[in-house]
Amino acid sequence: MDADLAYALELADAADVLTLPRFRAADLHVETKPDLTPVTDADRATERMLRERIAHDRPGEGVLGEEEGDGGGPVRWIVDPIDGTRNFSRGIPVWATLIALERDGQIVCGVASAPALGRRWWAARGEGAFANGSQISVSAVRTLGDASVSCTHARDLARLEPLAWHARGIGDFWQHVLVAEGALDCGVDAKLALWDHAAIEPIVLEAGGRLGEVRGQFVSSNGLLHDELVAALSV
Repeated sequence: MDADLAYALELADAADVLTLPRFRAADLHVETKPDLTPVTDADRATERMLRERIAHDRPGEGVLGEEEGDGGGPVRWIVDPIDGTRNFSRGIPVWATLIALERDGQIVCGVASAPALGRRWWAARGEGAFANGSQISVSAVRTLGDASVSCTHARDLARLEPLAWHARGIGDFWQHVLVAEGALDCGVDAKLALWDHAAIEPIVLEAGGRLGEVRGQFVSSNGLLHDELVAALSV
């Protein structure tokens, strides 16, 4: 296994040790940040732990994290300690720690660890994409009319539902790793920060999928229907 990916998986193990015991904890502390999004004590503790561990194990490599900002440098880890904090804070098990490594502007590996679901996805460039140790690939669905679609925003769901075989709002990392697995054929997200999608990128791409933006929104697909999806969203 690629050494960077192996280390990313070690970081994910360490994150799971912190996050899972705090999930549905009676004393979970939730605050509202200035941007009106929630943050929990688990978000902060997990990012702090990851930063300290990286500083110890990989001196000279920076960290960009949702809670503490950018450490900078040509080599940096990009971390979302809990993607899906709203779900986490309400006891919904659809959340994950997202960890990616960027070298000279390219994301070289990514891990999405969802311990409450008992699932983990990972990929390194050129090495394929995996879920719980089994290699995964996108679907072979070729048209939007035969596709299963997920959209974060209701407006996109309303636009695509009449055109798709099945459309629902799943959201967050979950919809994109399901695209990588072939369970969904495309996912339409909001405008995302880098820490929201960096780990997702190699997983979808190594599974054979395609990524893009439509009106600033992050989109993943199996690639075969990508152009049709983009055209439908651009109307």
